[in-house]
Order: sequence, then C-alpha cells, then structure tokens
Amino acid sequence: MSGRANFGVSFTIISILSGCMTLYGYGMDTGGPAVMMWGWLFVGLMTLFVGLSMAEVCSSYPTSAGLYYWAHRMAPRRSAAAWAWFTGWFNTLGQIAITAGIDFGAANFLNAWLDLQFGYEVTPGHTMTLFGAILILHGVLNTFGVRIVALLNEVSIWWHILGVILICGALVLIPDHHQSTNFVFGEFVNNTGFSSSLYVVAIGLLMAQYTFTGYDASAHMTEETIDAATAGPKGIVRSILVSLGAGFVLLFGFTYAIQSYTGSVNSSTGVPPAQILMDALGAASGKWLLLVIIVAQLFCGMASVTANSRMIYAFSRDGALPFSKTWHKLNPHTRTPTNAVWLGTGGAFVLGLPYLWNETAYAAVTSIATIGLYIAYVIPTFLRLRQGDRFERGPWHLGSWSTIIGSIAVGWVLVITVLFMLPQSSPVTSNSFNYAPIAVGVVVAFCGTWWLVSARKWFLNPDHPRNSTTGQGHGHAADFTHL
Repeated sequence: MSGRANFGVSFTIISILSGCMTLYGYGMDTGGPAVMMWGWLFVGLMTLFVGLSMAEVCSSYPTSAGLYYWAHRMAPRRSAAAWAWFTGWFNTLGQIAITAGIDFGAANFLNAWLDLQFGYEVTPGHTMTLFGAILILHGVLNTFGVRIVALLNEVSIWWHILGVILICGALVLIPDHHQSTNFVFGEFVNNTGFSSSLYVVAIGLLMAQYTFTGYDASAHMTEETIDAATAGPKGIVRSILVSLGAGFVLLFGFTYAIQSYTGSVNSSTGVPPAQILMDALGAASGKWLLLVIIVAQLFCGMASVTANSRMIYAFSRDGALPFSKTWHKLNPHTRTPTNAVWLGTGGAFVLGLPYLWNETAYAAVTSIATIGLYIAYVIPTFLRLRQGDRFERGPWHLGSWSTIIGSIAVGWVLVITVLFMLPQSSPVTSNSFNYAPIAVGVVVAFCGTWWLVSARKWFLNPDHPRNSTTGQGHGHAADFTHL
C-alpha cells in the first residue's frame, strides 16, 4: 500500500457519511443542533490529541498487531504480557463492534431506500436480513487480497470528499427555505426523557465520538504499507483532520436544510437524513443522494472488516483467541487472513441481534465500539507517558509536546468510558436499556478469567513449552524485531 492508501483505510472507516448520518437522529434528539455542531468541534479536538499520541507510538512500532504489541513493548517487563492481553481484547471487542455499527447503519439506510423505491418495508427483520447480506458481501470482498481493497479504499477517499461537496452544495443552494444560523448553532433539544441538560449534552457527544473511531486501521495496515514508520502515523492524523473539517460541513449542510421541524425530524422510514434530502431536494434527487451515502457506508464497512481481520489475525498469531490456530491461517492464494475475516463478520452479526427486541440496540453497539476502541487506544499512550525519556521515538514524533498531549488524551478517554455506559433514554426499560456495560463486562470477565487461569503462564512467554512447540506467543515478537 502507498501512504495515500493507508490514509484511505482510516479515513474510510471514520467515514463521516456513515457515523454522522447513522447517528444524526440520535444527535437531533440528544442535544439537537447546538450539541451536534459545537460537540463535533470539541470532540474532534479531543480525538486529535488521542490520535497524535497514537501516531507517535505507531512510528516506533509499525506492526499489524498495533495497540497490544505497543503495550507489550512499553509496559514493565513483569506485567507486559498482561497489559498486552487486555489491550488486545479491548481492541478486538471495539473492532468487531465498529464493524457491526457501520454495517448495521448501512443496512438501516439501505432498508429506507428500498422502502422508498420498492416498498420493502422498514422492519427489524428486514433490516437484520440486509445487515447479514452486507456483512457477507464485505467478507467476500476481503477474500480477494489487499490490492482490490487498497484500490477501493482510494476510490472511497474521493467518493467521500466529492459526495460531501455534492450533497452539501445541493442542500445549501437548491432549497428556497433554510433554517437560521441561530437554529443550526444554538437550538438545544432534549427528547431523551432526562431533566438534566448537562447530562443530555454529555451523552449527546456519542454521535461525534463514535464517528471518530477506526483510525487505528492505519496502524494495523502498516505491514502492508511502504515507509510504514512515517506513513502509518500520517495516516492516523490526516484521517482525523480531514474528517473533522468535512464532517462539520456535512452536519451544517443537513441541519441548515431542514424544511419541517417540530421538535424532531419526522421520517416515515426512521432515517432523518433521508427525509431531509427528499424534503429539500424532491423525492427523486433525494433518493439519488441517499444512494451516495449508502455507497460510502458500504466502503466504510469493507475497510472496517479489513482492519478488523488484521487485528484478529495478529492477536490469534499469539494464541490469544479461542481456536487461534484457525484464525491466524492465511489463504494460500490471496495471502489474506480469510478465516479472521469471517470471524470478524460473524461476531459483528451477533452484536447486532439484540435489535430484534431492543429499539436502542444500535446506540448500544456504537457505545461498545467507542468504549472498546478508546480504552485500547489510550493504554499505549498511558504506558508511553510512564516511560518518559526512556521511550524510543520513531521518525515521526511530538517532541516536547508528548507529555501534555498524552495526558489530555488519557483524561478524555476516562471521561467518555464512563459517559457512554450511561442510560441514553428515560425511563429505562428492557426496550431502551443500554446493554454496553453488559457486553463490555462479559468480555472483561471472560478474558480476565482466562488470563488468571491459563494465559498468564504462556501469553507472549518464549520460555513456555506451548510456544516453543506451536510457534504462538513469542513468535509474533520475534517476527517484528526487524521493524
């Protein structure tokens, strides 16, 4: 991969046409335009601090294992394997959940388009059917090798940029009626059932924070990237900066073009952006531009499966997943981790199943993705801060700014980890329960128990007989010392 293709993977997974659009309705009900617009800028800045800290570490250790390998290299020797173990598990959870969130959002939008065009009614069953079909499509695409994925990711860069320009240009120039700038930047809405405005503002940040995920993909793809120690870090930072600017324009365009507003954006399909497009531009044009968004979401899901499979492949190469020997096999024809691809897509489908009986399941999946990924993102930063001057910098680094930027990043992740486990609507019932704490708790309990009972004896331990005979554990570290 070129540096541009590496950037394309992260930019595609961040995908403002996926994250911003699929959670637009959530944002309009949880704080409204004011929280969406100002929250986007604030969260983007905090995310940049996290990304800068990650990029510096990526430059020192450019491997497909990414975050958990970084943790192993920087943690104290006695506890290094434990830090790597839990970092890897949080990253795996986040990667699978982000794939679920992206492809479920695409299924939701596709179901809305099919309903508008062909009368394929929006129901949980229909959406889940499309969700499964999209996951299968992305699984198949990722079996053809890195070249086709790299090509599609480069196409995706221009699709996202030109798509935002096209959609926002049409929404600003064509309609006769627009909302006022006071509405776009100052309208506060609370349709959550909670009485505290501060609480609503806090949980309303999920839309932006969920969108700013997945940029660790540049790290996971470094083994397939030219000049990885520089291109990987640049891919992380550039993807955040470009998404920050383009996402702000996109949110402004949609909110500015709302034609009918009565405290919420009412949509017969349950997809507010689709309603905004059709009200502002007419049914025909609105449907075509909705297709632009759907294709962008499909690009996003494809790239997410790519990054997800590389993480599963690397982690299972060290024996850290059940049936690891199966997941770290490479397809002899395409040289891609095909089994890992299907584990990632299958796990994503399981995470989406609660939608059949839980109306807030999608918000819960996005919370799981955000929590899992950001905990994994910040652990290496925390360990890098503990190292201080002992940290071996790569060719791309932050110089004297490392400590302050890293400290802000750690503090911010602690805040959002708590925020996105909280209830998102009131009253809390079985249909609106945020099951993110349960999903995260189950994973922590499983990997924690496995660690105490067995893995602490052999994971990344070159002296354990298991690793000397199977090639697991220390084999990964030996593979990448040359980097």
